[in-house]
Amino acid sequence: MLAHPFTLQKVATAMPPRLTAQDFDQELLILFDAYVHGDLDRRGFLGQAQKFAKAGMTATALLAALSPNFAAGQHVPPNDANLKTERVSYPSPSGSGTVRGYLARPASTGDRRLPAVLVIHENRGLNPHIEDIARRLALDGFMAFAPDALSPLGGYPGDEDKAREAFAKLDQAHALQDFLAGAAWLRSRPDANGKLGAVGFCYGGGIVHQLSIRLPDLDAGVPFYGNTPAPTEAAKVKAQLLVQRAEVDERINAAWPAYEAALKAAGVQFTAYQYPGTQHGFNNDTTPRYDAAAAQLAWSRTVAFLKARLGST
Repeated sequence: MLAHPFTLQKVATAMPPRLTAQDFDQELLILFDAYVHGDLDRRGFLGQAQKFAKAGMTATALLAALSPNFAAGQHVPPNDANLKTERVSYPSPSGSGTVRGYLARPASTGDRRLPAVLVIHENRGLNPHIEDIARRLALDGFMAFAPDALSPLGGYPGDEDKAREAFAKLDQAHALQDFLAGAAWLRSRPDANGKLGAVGFCYGGGIVHQLSIRLPDLDAGVPFYGNTPAPTEAAKVKAQLLVQRAEVDERINAAWPAYEAALKAAGVQFTAYQYPGTQHGFNNDTTPRYDAAAAQLAWSRTVAFLKARLGST
């Protein structure tokens, strides 16, 4: 039995106290959310953030403080001896042709068939944080696979600003087909047990919702603060869902009540949690929007849900 709570896998490094959402004005956090999601460019963010600059903290410094620190958020080292990881490609004939991704599974299970989980990134592609999420799931006994939607544009470029710029150029219809092909490829692997779940964050949470209306054999879906489909699509959902939402997230939360009502009317099995006081992105421990208590609770619920629905090793 594999039991490796990700909170115990934190890489021990000497770091100053981490900034949290409480260290920033809420209006500045809203500006940063708009910047992250492409509604503001860098110049626009810096111009509007200038009024929050204080002595010794310029608008540029504020942006740096809010941006991801992948080393601070790493829980599982890439070379963890308990894991077998590899970079693989799979065909997506209705999408981009060929898509690259990151596969992680427990080393101790050999070729034993495992429950499979598709891990879907935010709107920056397959960055180090999402690779770490895949490794966390692998330590909990799953075969985790994270495709990179930026594959047709060269893949994640190693820079968050460049990744956002590339994402704006992505053919979203092809990207959805790439994730559908990734789900089929993962489920059909000889070392998969036939059960498939999907976990996604922000953009990826929206993709999980889309998969749930397009894959009648999806066994479990966990969307973190993702855009929902039109309420008229809810009757197509056959998967059980665990919906994770932030409280301070007007952009996402505005559409949830109508979709929730449609899910209930369609008899869909789902559980939804909203975490008090949290910001959009609260599970991403590379930025100050991270909320440790809420993230740990949400993640423990996620792993328990996936084990219940997919089986465990």
